[in-house]
Amino acid sequence: MQILQKRVDTGEREMTVDHSTINRLDKELFEQLEHGHGNVGAGGFEEHLRSWLRYKAWRMKASSPEKPHNNPLVAALKLSKNDCGWSPIDIQPKGPPQEGGLRLVGGDLPSAGRVEVYHDGQWGTVCDDNWEIAQALVVCRQLGFPGVVSATVGGVNGEGSGPIWLDDVSCTGSESSLSTCLFKGWGVTDCSHKEDAGVICESGKSVDSGRTFSLDHSLGLSEKLGSLFDSGDNCDFSILISDPSDEQVAAQMICAHRVILSLYLQLNITSTTLSVAISQTCHPFVSSFFRYLYTRKIDITLSSAQCLHQLSYMFELKQLKEEVGRVFTMLLPQDKTFNTQVSLYEYGVRTMDLLLQENVLQYLSWNFEFLMITPVWKTISEGMMEALLSRSDLVVQDEAFVFEALQVWLKERKDTTSPEKKAELLKQIRFPMIPVEKLYDIQFSSDIYRSDEAFYCRAFLKAFQFNTLPFAKIWEQFNNTEGYLPRIYTADPWGVVLNYTSTNFDYRYQYYGYGVNSERMRSFTTPVHNSVMFKEQRINWQAQILLYSGECSNQGFTCTSFPLARLFSYDSQYTSPSIARFSNKLILTCKTENIVFHVQDFKTGKAEIPTNSSMSLPNPCPDNYFFTFVVRPEYI
Repeated sequence: MQILQKRVDTGEREMTVDHSTINRLDKELFEQLEHGHGNVGAGGFEEHLRSWLRYKAWRMKASSPEKPHNNPLVAALKLSKNDCGWSPIDIQPKGPPQEGGLRLVGGDLPSAGRVEVYHDGQWGTVCDDNWEIAQALVVCRQLGFPGVVSATVGGVNGEGSGPIWLDDVSCTGSESSLSTCLFKGWGVTDCSHKEDAGVICESGKSVDSGRTFSLDHSLGLSEKLGSLFDSGDNCDFSILISDPSDEQVAAQMICAHRVILSLYLQLNITSTTLSVAISQTCHPFVSSFFRYLYTRKIDITLSSAQCLHQLSYMFELKQLKEEVGRVFTMLLPQDKTFNTQVSLYEYGVRTMDLLLQENVLQYLSWNFEFLMITPVWKTISEGMMEALLSRSDLVVQDEAFVFEALQVWLKERKDTTSPEKKAELLKQIRFPMIPVEKLYDIQFSSDIYRSDEAFYCRAFLKAFQFNTLPFAKIWEQFNNTEGYLPRIYTADPWGVVLNYTSTNFDYRYQYYGYGVNSERMRSFTTPVHNSVMFKEQRINWQAQILLYSGECSNQGFTCTSFPLARLFSYDSQYTSPSIARFSNKLILTCKTENIVFHVQDFKTGKAEIPTNSSMSLPNPCPDNYFFTFVVRPEYI
């Protein structure tokens, strides 16, 4: 092969390069970034990379001698912490403004300002006539904030320009967007901009935005790659950052190296520039995102998580997107209003992050009872409602509670939910699991029962058959068993609570093997199954919390960690797999905050409580929670 040699003046020294060396450097660089150092030593890799970059700089200069390539330097990106802490996930998608979208303008904080709404391709304001807390609540919810502080009037955030789109807005406070409230009509108003309305939203200061999570996918990559990005030496590629929803925000620029970015095929590098259109609130984090492409390392805070997740979605970095999505789970126990959790789910749907969707749905399933009594319950989407009702890990008193919760939601959405969707949602109710006494009462107490008696007659017939016929007989006609599976029912007699969580143990128990302290033990009985057929056939259970090895050895087994929960029955004829199998559950709930933060199975009657670091969700109350033992029989 003929070797083409050139003398390259780098400004530092002259250097001879050839095409065969460049091809080798391309291959070695790719191997380094994909698998670690490969055959290139850590010390030599930087020099190989610099050789490649010098050659690329010479090629660009040689190809356009009349227009020397001037590389823009890294823009002054201020990575300062937001004074108001973390802002929850925006419900409105980022990108070009959407019809009915909102923004806050002129405030001292991102959570306050003049309300502007996007309509017919133009931003406009809202008149403060009839502007009250209910309207402000809808605005804050639509923008993704956890709540509202106040509604402001009289143009206190400055006078806007352009049209006044909304006047005499009337909201109930449960709407998902301001444009779904009642108002005169688009642009119909007798106001001036001196009457522009505004809001002050809760900013989420209580969320710990300073905690840092470090991700390392480097597999031995040189730290000097990060220094190369930071310095911008010999950079030949421009990353242009802009806010598509606000033309007044100045564009920023980062200088990078095309050879490195080209290794990520999903970036589709075909020129010397790459445009990144993302909200201004994410601009401070774009630099660290592209630095990750060099080093495969990144520090994530709760403040930066949304932006890094969105960038990972935009540029199809699946692994980073999933890792950042796990950081979102840290937020789940921190918002008692559930606005953050609902917004996170919708964001996960929009970015097609199935892991994020599952994490949020799991948390909401465990805390279904608390979610149902908050204002946000009436605003959740049809898709989210269907996803929740399909789950078997809902922690609820009984199935009648689930039915009641759906009734509340349907009543609020009666004008927007189609009859077909209503029927689909009602099919998710497991009527055979509703206690027969409550099932009988529903036909007299339920408003929606009378709206479709034919459907309910069929559902009730199926439920009463379940309670009067052997399951084997029912199975002959129905091959879908999901409607006959229980959720996690905590009402008497299926669930019992042990409140003992003291860590001030008397360690004499550990050495002398005394019996379990009575405060940490409870006996109770349940029917063999939910069906009325087994109402008189009882099974005896004992729930225990074990804290010492002596308590375990005294019962004939060894414990490797504490505390250990134990749930077992002495009635072996019922616990054998002949009629039903028992998929029993342990629930951990904070005493003071009513947050379910962990649910797990019993294996051979035992459940080891995981450490906080190994839980799927953080333990927000490590020394102040209680145990709920749930017996969960399933037909076999």
